[in-house]
Amino acid sequence: MALLRDRRMQNVTMVGVLLFSMTAAAPAWTVDLLNYQDQHSAITITLDEQEDRPVLTARFQGTDDLHYYARSETAPAPGLELKLAAEAEGVAFGSAVFPPWELFYDKGLEKNIEVYMGDFEVRIPITSELPDAPFTTQVTIEGIACTSEICLPPFAKTLAVRVSPAEGTVSLVEEGTPSPPGPGTSASETPGATEDAADLDNQALAGLLADWNESSLGRTDRTAAFYFVLAILAGLSINIMPCVLPVLPLIIMRLVAQGRESSGRRLVLGGAFCLGIVGFFAAFAALAVVIRMTTGAVIDINDLFRTPAAVIALFLLIVFFALVFLDVITITLPASLAGGQPERPGLAGSIGMGFFAGLLSTPCSGALLGAVLVWAQTQPPAVGAVAIILMGVGMALPYAVLVAVPAWLNRLPKPGAWMDILKKTGGFLLLAIAVKFALSGLDKDRLINVLLFAVIFGFCLWIWGGWVSYATPSRRKWTIRLIAVLLAVACGFWLLPSAPASKVPWQPYGRAAIAQALEDGRGVVIKFTADWCTNCKVVDKRVYHDPAVVRLIERKNLLAIEADTTRRGWPATVDLDAIFGEAGNVPVTVLLEPRSKVYTKLRGIFSPERFIEAAEALP
Repeated sequence: MALLRDRRMQNVTMVGVLLFSMTAAAPAWTVDLLNYQDQHSAITITLDEQEDRPVLTARFQGTDDLHYYARSETAPAPGLELKLAAEAEGVAFGSAVFPPWELFYDKGLEKNIEVYMGDFEVRIPITSELPDAPFTTQVTIEGIACTSEICLPPFAKTLAVRVSPAEGTVSLVEEGTPSPPGPGTSASETPGATEDAADLDNQALAGLLADWNESSLGRTDRTAAFYFVLAILAGLSINIMPCVLPVLPLIIMRLVAQGRESSGRRLVLGGAFCLGIVGFFAAFAALAVVIRMTTGAVIDINDLFRTPAAVIALFLLIVFFALVFLDVITITLPASLAGGQPERPGLAGSIGMGFFAGLLSTPCSGALLGAVLVWAQTQPPAVGAVAIILMGVGMALPYAVLVAVPAWLNRLPKPGAWMDILKKTGGFLLLAIAVKFALSGLDKDRLINVLLFAVIFGFCLWIWGGWVSYATPSRRKWTIRLIAVLLAVACGFWLLPSAPASKVPWQPYGRAAIAQALEDGRGVVIKFTADWCTNCKVVDKRVYHDPAVVRLIERKNLLAIEADTTRRGWPATVDLDAIFGEAGNVPVTVLLEPRSKVYTKLRGIFSPERFIEAAEALP
């Protein structure tokens, strides 16, 4: 009993000394784990006490964009979640205890993932009795880290630290060299692309970058206030986009009609019109929040327009509104909105016209609107919703000013036949916009069938609305309309099948083949990828399956090289670091231009348009 009592007293004394030491000393060293451009992560290890037991605490200090994966299930590959372990002779350690994870939206995976980022602590409990004398412990940290632009290669780092229980200190003995633990990595989604240019040596590939200078495009962090202002400006810009311009005369006509009302009613109707615009964006914001909360995905208009089915649907929507303006088909609300009864506009018509104007803006959303939209959906729901609604406020702002100052509208001609001319002119403009939209979003093989279906679609709409009237018996009316629907559906199945997937003729990475192509004056595209890289798969899907990209590579007879960097010692991995200055960070695409001796690097996820812009410079 006396021996047991002495042992308990010794433990109490040791914990007391440990607590005193923790308050008296602060960690005097840190070790850098990862660095990439302006992103970094470092670690400090201290001896602490938790629930009357000693623990080793690994304190991570880093930037908020660099993140580690918290769960194996959501890591790029199994086993690549952040792991810490400690071992020492004569001392037993328990499993590492991690803090609660945070959610990070991965644009490559298009969902929220569980990560650790910024500053956080991981505790490794000491489950055996602490020895009196100092002892050396091996602390191993392994996993993978990514930024919002790119993923760093998997790593494993071992630190040899000396633990002094009596003093309550941990000192660094030796910093191990990072090594890859195995396959793994992901990358993030809105990554941008950057360029690097330098002189190109057409001789041995291994010496290409011996004296090259590299420049990179930096990123500037923006505040929410900046994006709120940008959202209003984006909304203002909607009013001069091609899809909205054709309906501006109709909007102005309605405002002119409202200007003849009493001051109070004019303000009510004008406010209702502006409310309709803002209401569309509010509905869009609500939809974005629901989708993000339920699936973790965001609505990216630019990505949507790269989907042929979405392009065709929006193309037909614009054609539909064009036919309404041309009086090929008449529907109750749009007919009123299109100027059928401008002399006495109603509240519902004003709201509907505003909502219609907002809806019509979506097919022609520009880069500014798309950038704000994607940013808004990566913020907390309330912040994102405010940003999207502010787009509607920006779009409605000019009309609110016109309603408030009706004298500006009095300079327009009085209502008459010119209104109908303007309306039909807007219809033809919408048809032109629809064709231009299809030309830019569809490949040639599919385009002809889509344009032909648009003619049949318009014919079916004319059958639906033009072959019947209010006096037509109900049974006959719906028989005619059923024929129109069946005709449209049958022709859709005939003319709108999925086009075969486009493929780039990739060749495996070979230094000799690349060097020979450069000597022959042939442009080279090198796609650095890895099995563990999820963003590489995103680039494959969005860029290298794009028909325009495939046609460009074929037309220019570019040598397309797929460089696999899954393993550290493979030639592509070695050259990516030694020649192109990327220490295993993928995805990276390199375009080599032998005539001007220039190369271009596209890092992370980039658009087909960005690739085409860079590849056009190749011979």
